Amino acid sequence: MKKLVHALVLVGLVGAPALVMAAEESPHSFSANLGVTSNYVFRGISQTGGDAAIQGGLDYSHSSGLYVGTWASNVGWLKDYQGYTSGKAEIDVYAGFGGDIGKTGLTYDLGAIQYMYTGNKPANVTRADTTELYASVGWNWFKAKYSYYVSDEVFGFANADGSDYLDLSASVPIGETGLTADAHWGTFKFQNNGAQDYDDWKLSLSYDLGKLSNVLTDATIGVAYTDTNAKKSVWTDTKNEYLGKDTTTVWVSKSFSF
Repeated sequence: MKKLVHALVLVGLVGAPALVMAAEESPHSFSANLGVTSNYVFRGISQTGGDAAIQGGLDYSHSSGLYVGTWASNVGWLKDYQGYTSGKAEIDVYAGFGGDIGKTGLTYDLGAIQYMYTGNKPANVTRADTTELYASVGWNWFKAKYSYYVSDEVFGFANADGSDYLDLSASVPIGETGLTADAHWGTFKFQNNGAQDYDDWKLSLSYDLGKLSNVLTDATIGVAYTDTNAKKSVWTDTKNEYLGKDTTTVWVSKSFSF
């Protein structure tokens, strides 16, 4: 989460370098992001049934390592897979604490996220809302993240508290080209819903559009290939769309700091 110091404008107006320094040393940071993707794929499973999504979020962070934020996207699986009578949006709220582990080069992140879904459902349909606790450790280009679910319902599956997800990933910048290569492997285990268990993997390549123009600073374009071993009989929606199939996705995003 980056900073955009408003005092850079003030210094040109009032010539007050002290104001710039004070702003740069502020412990508070705010940012926003907006993106468009050809297919919203979350942990290998399409959330839009192969359709495009518009996504965005807001974040606050403190120099102590504390952060809170929210993020939203349109989805399609609530009606097409879960059986909701209405509902097309996912809204996430999260908070956590992260930072460096001494001088080891290691980083850590501890937090919680609440996935909330809009809409209405019949009485016999399980709610999609989900509560996740997570912890991660990173070193250089690599990161391992473990997520544990404490809500009774986990993404629409009942009596699933105690489910977990393990995520191993690497993000490698390619010299000074503005390109970054990413690789990911994850495994999802659903408590009391073993038929839904699966592994997923992803390879992606993104490009920093700021390399082309200062106007495009903090803008990124990318392409990703994802696949899973999820059971087709379990992860197919009412439109006969297999949500865990291999797919290629393209996206563009822009972040803003203030």
